[in-house]
Amino acid sequence: MPQLNFVKEGRGPTIVLSHALGCDLRMWDQVAAQLAPGYTVLRYDHRGHGKSEVVPGPYSIEAMADDAAALIDEHASGEVHFVGLSMGGMVAQQLAVRHPQLVTSIVVANSSSYYDEAARALWKTRIDTVLSQGMEAIADGAMQRWFTPEFRADPEGAQRVAALRAVLVATDPQAYVASCEAVSRIEFCGTNPRIACPTLVIAGTRDEATPPAMAEVIRNTISGAELATLPAAHLSAVERPTEFSNLVVEFIRSLA
Repeated sequence: MPQLNFVKEGRGPTIVLSHALGCDLRMWDQVAAQLAPGYTVLRYDHRGHGKSEVVPGPYSIEAMADDAAALIDEHASGEVHFVGLSMGGMVAQQLAVRHPQLVTSIVVANSSSYYDEAARALWKTRIDTVLSQGMEAIADGAMQRWFTPEFRADPEGAQRVAALRAVLVATDPQAYVASCEAVSRIEFCGTNPRIACPTLVIAGTRDEATPPAMAEVIRNTISGAELATLPAAHLSAVERPTEFSNLVVEFIRSLA
């Protein structure tokens, strides 16, 4: 099990925040600041990301879910509300299947439950680009997928974009490739019906990486799951942190 870097802050019921591919726990800065007054917020870097240990591949989403479970076992007292975005949302789906005793609820944002052959071919192209040209070669394209043009043009938004671009470029290429391979292989349509905890699915109406149709598939495979949308691209929690936090808090409060 890799050593995971994490930050724990706030007080109250525990919310775990799980970031997107090529990001780190700082992706959640604004959301964590809004949640911490009422909740214990535990956010962490995935294996091979941020300050967490870079372990040799291959990686799998199932292994990442086990990573998260070990973190929760060690640093949370009891069940948690698990919030994952993109790759983190894939981890959320598998955590709820593999370790149901650890989660009170899950939020799956800007994510998918499977990729078809055409999408897997695009993942292969991205992997080949990183292996041949490095992380810098994919950075600008990622920013275009992650954020709307308006957010990238806004001075405050542009600062966030630049910071996250720097995180992406600094990500270990082999760990990034191993993570891309793990993401490209997901097939959760058979396991998601086993998810028994309350589930909120969040989609970005302008998300071209994981469009709302992918969110609808997730919602439809998990009994009782709810679906909400935000006017954002792929990193909705960065582009719309207040609205994202409000959705999470309203969902958790609805369970009481």
